[in-house]
Amino acid sequence: MNETKKKRNRLFSFHYLMHDIIRITASIGLIWYRPKHLYLDKKYKKIRKGAIISSNHISLEDPIRLMMGIWYRRLHMVAMEELFGKGFRRHMFKSWFQCIPISRDNFSMTSFKEIVDHLNHNEVVIIFPEGRVNTDPKGIKAFKSGMLMMALKSDVPIVPVYLKRKKHFYSRVVIAIGTPINIKEYTTNGVTTLQDFDRAIEDIQKMEKELENLCYQKERKKDE
Repeated sequence: MNETKKKRNRLFSFHYLMHDIIRITASIGLIWYRPKHLYLDKKYKKIRKGAIISSNHISLEDPIRLMMGIWYRRLHMVAMEELFGKGFRRHMFKSWFQCIPISRDNFSMTSFKEIVDHLNHNEVVIIFPEGRVNTDPKGIKAFKSGMLMMALKSDVPIVPVYLKRKKHFYSRVVIAIGTPINIKEYTTNGVTTLQDFDRAIEDIQKMEKELENLCYQKERKKDE
């Protein structure tokens, strides 16, 4: 790891000063959210290196739930450009909350490079590949594939995560964490084709389904 990576990954970093203050202040939320973790493989309980977290998107509260569930890492959140606004509000979203703006209709190379830069510094970036909040309780929407290009470019794994819908506002946050998926393992003769990306997306979606089943298996057993 070079000197720049070390500086950005230190326990104390001026680059993350306001972000860390917010994280420490918000840690009281752990009492309310009481995150419960489920795993497909407990060997991957902690996300220790650079990674893309691919999560389902069920609520505007999801970023907070993920911050509470993966409290031990600084998280960079991909968010829609229209949320940022201008001036101080934009500064707050980018510097304090470490959000990365993207356009819903026209994904730019600037956003791509910013995300890859974070990943190259062994940081964690959260992406909601469904693109928007999914209000349909029956399943996960089709994924957008941009995150596969980012993972391939920065040589980091994609970690599928599933957030369980809450029955009541006071229910615990349940977060199911999958096993890392390395996109380079899908390449054919050193070249990644569209068919390879399709296979990777299919496997990510299959794992999301496994995580969903893991979250709801007790309720489904009661219904049988």
